[in-house]
Amino acid sequence: MARIALGVTYRGTGYQGWQSQPGGHTVQDHLESALSRFAGQGVRTLCAGRTDAGVHGINQVVHFDAPVQRTPFSWVRGTNTFLPPDIAVQWCQPVPRHFHARNSAIGRRYRYVLREAAVRPALETGFAGWVFRPLDANRMREAAALLIGEHDFSAFRSSECQAKSPVKTLREISIERRGAYWRFEFEASAFLHHMVRNLMGCLVAVGAGSQSVAWLGGVLASRDRKLAAPTFSPDGLYFLGPRYDEIFGLPDTAPSADWLP
Repeated sequence: MARIALGVTYRGTGYQGWQSQPGGHTVQDHLESALSRFAGQGVRTLCAGRTDAGVHGINQVVHFDAPVQRTPFSWVRGTNTFLPPDIAVQWCQPVPRHFHARNSAIGRRYRYVLREAAVRPALETGFAGWVFRPLDANRMREAAALLIGEHDFSAFRSSECQAKSPVKTLREISIERRGAYWRFEFEASAFLHHMVRNLMGCLVAVGAGSQSVAWLGGVLASRDRKLAAPTFSPDGLYFLGPRYDEIFGLPDTAPSADWLP
């Protein structure tokens, strides 16, 4: 039985997150249903990173053990036939039996798109977060630098997080402005539940001047979730995808990322 990896893009607005639930209205539920219909047999998948309700996926990677033999392009086109318009397989590639979409990942990346404007947006609802206070890029970059490295990120961890350890290595945070939009990009060994949204809440608080740069360092050191800012909106959060060792030869992005601000 061949092991197959897929790259999946989805709009998270209309779904109850990635992970399968009894109601069946998750991205995983729809993907597995489509794969099973195409294969004519039940197919179960494992993903690189579970996303919450409202969070979008640009290059979510999953693997499954194929019960039937199909060409890679057939898996893409055939599965997409049975998927709703806001979920699509972008690529397919056979992988070694020891490959695991989650455990083989050596890093994961997220992007948050934020619109700065005096009034709330309409067309971007669900696709960009919103802040009405002017943000200071230098203050946010200075604060972000305090987060880089291996730390206990308990202060930015959801109470529902199931990770075995709160210690993660945050490798990079980049912050840039493009017109009315801010782009925040995060790369880490792995992320805790709600970690990016909780970091966003704190960075925006610093950028807007309601908290100092040093405050964020204190929050990190405290390991106390109650001291951090409220969890930021899922609007505007995109899972860019995982990184793997080059030996697997898997794409680390998808064309869908090109249109984002």
